[in-house]
Amino acid sequence: MAKRKSSGLFRKYFLVTISIILASFVFLGGALLLLVSKLWMDEKNELLTENSVSVAQNTSDVLKSDYLTNSGRGSVIVICNTLLQISNAIEADVFITDLDGDIVYCKEILQSNMALYTGNCIVHNQYKIPKDIMDAAVNGVHRSTGNLGNSLSDIHFIVSAPIVVNGQTVAVVFTTQPIVDGLTPYIMGIFRMFFSAVLFAFAITFLLVYLVSYRLTKPLREMSAAAKQYATGDFSKRITIKHSKIRIFGQDETDELIQAFNSMAQALATLEMSRRSFVANVSHELKTPMTTIGGFIDGILDGTIEKEKEAQYLKIVSDEVKRLSRLVTGMLNMSKFEAGELDLKPVKFDISEMLFRTLLGFEQLIDKKHIEIRGLETMAVNILTADKDMINQVIYNLVDNAVKFTPEGGYIEVSSKSDSEKVIIKIRNSGKGIPSEEIDKIFERFYKIDKSRSYDVKGAGMGLYLCKMIVELHGGQIAARSEIGEYAEFIFQLPING
Repeated sequence: MAKRKSSGLFRKYFLVTISIILASFVFLGGALLLLVSKLWMDEKNELLTENSVSVAQNTSDVLKSDYLTNSGRGSVIVICNTLLQISNAIEADVFITDLDGDIVYCKEILQSNMALYTGNCIVHNQYKIPKDIMDAAVNGVHRSTGNLGNSLSDIHFIVSAPIVVNGQTVAVVFTTQPIVDGLTPYIMGIFRMFFSAVLFAFAITFLLVYLVSYRLTKPLREMSAAAKQYATGDFSKRITIKHSKIRIFGQDETDELIQAFNSMAQALATLEMSRRSFVANVSHELKTPMTTIGGFIDGILDGTIEKEKEAQYLKIVSDEVKRLSRLVTGMLNMSKFEAGELDLKPVKFDISEMLFRTLLGFEQLIDKKHIEIRGLETMAVNILTADKDMINQVIYNLVDNAVKFTPEGGYIEVSSKSDSEKVIIKIRNSGKGIPSEEIDKIFERFYKIDKSRSYDVKGAGMGLYLCKMIVELHGGQIAARSEIGEYAEFIFQLPING
């Protein structure tokens, strides 16, 4: 099925391209035939006009000579001989009519003794030029197409030129030539040459389009196959960008699409790994406290735990319940953030005081690990407008991480500074720090630093992701920096006026 769809994509692309090219050839051929026909007809009209005018002038000169010498029979031979030569030269029928539309001279007169004697044309004696054509002819050179009022069997070019003697029109020269008989062989000759050229060009184009279509659709076919593989949960396949030895036009949109597709695949693979890790971590986080809670409660109920120790174990149960509550709350908040369902409730508060009170909440752990707190004495009041509960969660998560990852006898350094536009909070703790290859990933959801190098094996990888979402929701920024074996520092800034 996949193979058929892939070949269908190539086939559709190929057929569409070939159809467009073929249609272009047909259009070009039609346009060429029209232009050639128009050119041929214009040239024929010019040729017939030139010869008609020439015959009219020659005939006028002969008639003038006859008028001076009072001769007549010799002029018939001269005029008809001229008509015969011109007709044969341009493959047309040239004849002369009187002003009534009757033919008086034509090339056939020389071929018949009777016609030569009488001066009448036995071939054209049935021709009668209509009055409207004669009216147009006597007024000057006139060009048209038609059949001379049914005198001709089919459509002809018709060119007329008046014969003027001593300033008076005495006759008209008509030159006719069949349009179809001359145009058809000419057009067929042009068409044969065009068809041969098109056939050769189309064969080359067919091959080139086939190769180009195959090359252009190959990445799409590969991406289609890869997408089906991704649907099964296997994100290992990547599409290779095949660069030619000489990239004349540089990177194209297909290369960019492949890069974006591979980036998407990598993101999906990372997300899938994070999801699986998250499911495992959450399962562990839920299972461990629930087992602890269940065991202690059962011990209290069945008397395994002594009465005087019940309060101690109930305190452990309470802590585990609170941990479960924080975990569930974090998951719900993350879902709301991603769905855009959280609304900010901005109020004015002192973020320096919030940082101080958060540190007081960790006093027992800080004293237990003998952690030195630095920077409290230099913090000034910094008022800003923001959602107090959300910002408190950011500070709590960062302080919690700092306390958790600071070794015994280490330090935590805090600072709160502001200018006219923003407040900047820094929380630094001594310790192993964060590896450089992971520092850019710690704000991703479900991400946890490699457990083999981490103090924390219980987190679900949501704390820093939620911090980033909350800070960015307020229009701020958050970042981290670290020195391996020295410290890790988190810095976030928020606009004062939210």
